[in-house]
Amino acid sequence: MLSGMLDPQILLDHLGGVAHGTVLQRFGMSRPELTKAVRAGGVERLRPGLYATPDLNGDVRCAAVHGGALTCAPALRSHGIWVLSEDVRPHVWVGRRGRVHAHAECRCKSHFFRGTVAVGRVSIETALIHLHRCEGDESFFASLESALRQRKLSRAALQRVRAALPAYAQWLVDLAQRDADSGLESILRLRLHFLGLVLSTQVSIDGVGRVDFVIGERLIFEVDGKANHASNTHRHQDRVRDAAASALGYETLRFDYAQVIHDWPSVQAAILAALTRLHDHA
Repeated sequence: MLSGMLDPQILLDHLGGVAHGTVLQRFGMSRPELTKAVRAGGVERLRPGLYATPDLNGDVRCAAVHGGALTCAPALRSHGIWVLSEDVRPHVWVGRRGRVHAHAECRCKSHFFRGTVAVGRVSIETALIHLHRCEGDESFFASLESALRQRKLSRAALQRVRAALPAYAQWLVDLAQRDADSGLESILRLRLHFLGLVLSTQVSIDGVGRVDFVIGERLIFEVDGKANHASNTHRHQDRVRDAAASALGYETLRFDYAQVIHDWPSVQAAILAALTRLHDHA
């Protein structure tokens, strides 16, 4: 293709929204054409030799200016994958010997993991590997099941992720399922797995209706979201359901999302105590 036929913005879009000038030149884009595109506002010059589209994702832009590619939880979030982390800083993969560039209002977290780094946003596969190194088993497992549920990770990619994990963590890939309904479900299932307990999800009980989770045979576990069950009507419906479940021999534990995520020891103690009571009265 002749350079005069290239549209710099379309080319950058094709390359993920950001690229080095040397890469653009290999596609036939000359320096004068890049300069002209920058002056016209169709292309943004992020730093010497690095160009982007004006509508480039903000975290990806920060990562490119910082000197690498967006990775970990922020990259997964931008791919539409559920993440446990509440860290909103851009996590930037700069490579083993990557150079970090100073830039205004930098709040980036640099990752010096080995490998060949490009600019832009890493793949879901790479982001999962980096997430495990950065945040550990639980965050990795929840995001992995989210990627599997959305069919965004092929079998081959899944095996590459497994092979890249430390040997002690590879079992997490074997435990992961493609039918987890939420990140919260993934976290609960993993935590209960460590306790030797099996979690059943979205269980229909005659006379009660559908409940979030059942642990064992007779312990109902309900988790209220931030906006759910806030009204008097919802609270009344919950009490009616809990009474109906109790009449059938079930015990109901009800928590909110924050308790499960941030106060798990208390939740775990309540679960184990309830299971003991149910067992003693069986």
